Amino acid sequence: MTQTTRAPIETAEGAHTREWLRRFQRVRNASEALCAPLETEDYMVQSMSDVSPPKWHLAHVSWFFEAFILSPYLDDYQTPDPAYDFLFNSYYETHGKPFPRHLRGTISRPTVAQVYQFRAHIDQEMERLLSAPPAEHLDEIIDRLEIGLHHEQQHQELLVMDIKHILSCNPLHPIYRQDIRERLLADADQAPADQTFNDKAPRWHRYAAGVRQIGIDYPTEPAREHDGQGFVFDSETPRHRQYVAEFELADRPVTNAEFIRFIEDNGYSRTELWLSDGWSTIHRTGWQAPEYWEKVDGRWHTMSMGGLVPLDPDAPVCHLSFYEADAYARWAGARLPTEAEWETAADDQPIRGNFVENDLLQPAAQNERAGDGPQQLYGDVWEWTGSAFLPYPGFTPLEGSLGEYNGKFMSGQMVLRGGCCATPGDHIRASYRNFFPPQARWAFSGIRLARDV
Repeated sequence: MTQTTRAPIETAEGAHTREWLRRFQRVRNASEALCAPLETEDYMVQSMSDVSPPKWHLAHVSWFFEAFILSPYLDDYQTPDPAYDFLFNSYYETHGKPFPRHLRGTISRPTVAQVYQFRAHIDQEMERLLSAPPAEHLDEIIDRLEIGLHHEQQHQELLVMDIKHILSCNPLHPIYRQDIRERLLADADQAPADQTFNDKAPRWHRYAAGVRQIGIDYPTEPAREHDGQGFVFDSETPRHRQYVAEFELADRPVTNAEFIRFIEDNGYSRTELWLSDGWSTIHRTGWQAPEYWEKVDGRWHTMSMGGLVPLDPDAPVCHLSFYEADAYARWAGARLPTEAEWETAADDQPIRGNFVENDLLQPAAQNERAGDGPQQLYGDVWEWTGSAFLPYPGFTPLEGSLGEYNGKFMSGQMVLRGGCCATPGDHIRASYRNFFPPQARWAFSGIRLARDV
């Protein structure tokens, strides 16, 4: 039998893997902290086919480390249950047969307690692997570990989205956390009772025409810094030249109060504002306002992680489909930015905003300007663009099963940019391409306007 060479823990490589282990532990703890306020019954609910039960999220991100790191690289690894490779595989057809997405809510076993035991097992085994990794595979392990950590951060955002949708379907309007409710109600007390917009019209920033460098290349040396700087998904690559015509971009997202005006101007019943598929969608679904909005005693309220609360008129409007965002832009005499325009505007802006670390889990009004340039580009709401999620020129997916991560979804999806109030702050960058189908509304998705010059 060939003996595996392992990196001594006292070497520079050993110190490096200890940093990765600490980051691994931070990310894993963050997932469980998001689920801590839940009752056991909440973990099982699948409120629609796009939503996954919280229990499934916790198990799936653990399965990822098992399938792509522990099983290939830890010689004596043993899974707690071989069935988990089927139950918690999301869509990796080249790895094995995935369990049907719309049936995830039917998996009552393993129990919540057993899923947490599975997570603890994965954490223990990852610590064992990273404490003495096989030297000949160290680079591959760190590459996959970094993808796995960003993958789990994506699922942390999905956890917030899905928990919110699950609780919203309950007519009791359950409260995820009382402290969030208290913060939101305190903000609502400061807002006008009639929910009118009390700020100035958006400013417009002009950008000259020119050939831009869009996207990003993989680092020459694989990203191995413990802070995650330099990481990119394959869909963000390669960096390429693209001509961008002169355009203007609004300095802030569209607010709730501005969207109320659209509603009051019969925006949902004016066919000239809507794409054909959007018009069909709103008639099939009966949409007349953003997701989670409802009127109570004549005043708009929204479901939040603090339960049902009065709508903040100055906060960015949220939980809109691409169709609604596009219709609003037409109504406002503008359009949605392309993703190249958005990246042009964001490229030199600092990455700061209302991320998950702010612990509000709700888009918030910005009361003071923070520097020059467009405000709130990052955090608060993912901003719909007018661009389809397509491969960049020269795109090459990752090899093996991980090549299914993004490339197979480059059809029927629209790009969103900038992150949201549920996004980890160290997970986002100017080149990051999120994507959802145009009818999706349960994401923290909003609008920033652009216009031609």
